[in-house]
Amino acid sequence: MTDQWTDQDVAERFKSALYTLKRLPERRSGCYNKLWPPIVYDKLEIMQQEKKRFRLGPPLPKAIDRMEETFTWIAWLTPDERQLVWLRAARMPWREVCPRVGLSKTVAFQRWTASLLKIAKRLNRERK
Repeated sequence: MTDQWTDQDVAERFKSALYTLKRLPERRSGCYNKLWPPIVYDKLEIMQQEKKRFRLGPPLPKAIDRMEETFTWIAWLTPDERQLVWLRAARMPWREVCPRVGLSKTVAFQRWTASLLKIAKRLNRERK
């Protein structure tokens, strides 16, 4: 990244924050213990099982720190801007975003860009 924040840098940071959030381990209740012994499957049973989706391990601590920093930026936006930024960070297509926020594609794109620029401007101001 260069010395100055841009709207694209902010958008990428929101995408990585959402990705990090998805990679956090599930929260489990402490009351469930594994009382059964592990099941040992033979080769035929393993072949007949449904394939499990490959899942990466938990995120690195640096990624969690960046995610938490990104969460503080959300306070600088209005609720409508927050919704728009998070929907786009989740890579939702504009065709689905527009009905949710009640805007046309052009206006939604302009407000999304303005929201990212608002964050970038404040980050650049704080950096000085």
